[in-house]
Amino acid sequence: MKTIKEIKEALKSATTYEPWMELLKEDERAGVQKAFEQWQKRMEKQQKLFDEFMKKCEFDEQFLPSQEALLAGIDEAGRGPLAGPVVTCAVILPKNCKELVEVNDSKQLSKQKRAALAELIKKHALAYSIHFQSAEVIDKINILEATKQSMKCAVENLSIRPDFCIVDAVTIPMDIPQKDIVKGDAKSLCIAAASILAKHERDLYMEELHKQYPQYGFDQHAGYGTKQHLEAIEQYGPTIHHRKTFEPIKTMLEEKVMI
Repeated sequence: MKTIKEIKEALKSATTYEPWMELLKEDERAGVQKAFEQWQKRMEKQQKLFDEFMKKCEFDEQFLPSQEALLAGIDEAGRGPLAGPVVTCAVILPKNCKELVEVNDSKQLSKQKRAALAELIKKHALAYSIHFQSAEVIDKINILEATKQSMKCAVENLSIRPDFCIVDAVTIPMDIPQKDIVKGDAKSLCIAAASILAKHERDLYMEELHKQYPQYGFDQHAGYGTKQHLEAIEQYGPTIHHRKTFEPIKTMLEEKVMI
């Protein structure tokens, strides 16, 4: 009879149900039953993850005009913050790339998980492109237009031209056929991949910006309008990286001019 430790080690390396596991059902040792239950839960979680992955793949495939066609997913990060760029990404993934099974809407992932998946996406993607749109441009043409123009640049900078594009809730001014998808980052694998890359790259950018302006705490809030951030703007004023057309910065600047 195997020891509990040996059984745990065997379960740790097992990825599918095997005949020897039948004996575990009859093993009365509490440690064995607990280990086997944990293994079953882990397998159920992995199966659910795989099912969701395949659902995203099938969602993407419906937009392909042919089996050989290439689909690009496009998304952004940073439309809402008071400071920093809006970052957009376009990515073309290989079909049914099981290495990307954990790719999901970036908002559902931890910062560490996004970083790990970003490297995995870059490794397996057929092509990807990331574009940064500055606060200056955002103030000049408004956030929506700045996002659209940035997305257009991201697509145009891809090393491979896609046959079709699906975009998270935005229509891009370009000649490639496209479809805007509401909550696309939760439905599509390639849009989710784009959301992860865009969010990860923006986080890295804001961490670098924090080194230049540590008093604003960009590494903590990434430019969003937190209490800490608003107090820092009130005390130190906005930087060149702040969006002057966004409230409450716009009103704060107008009041200073009036004074």
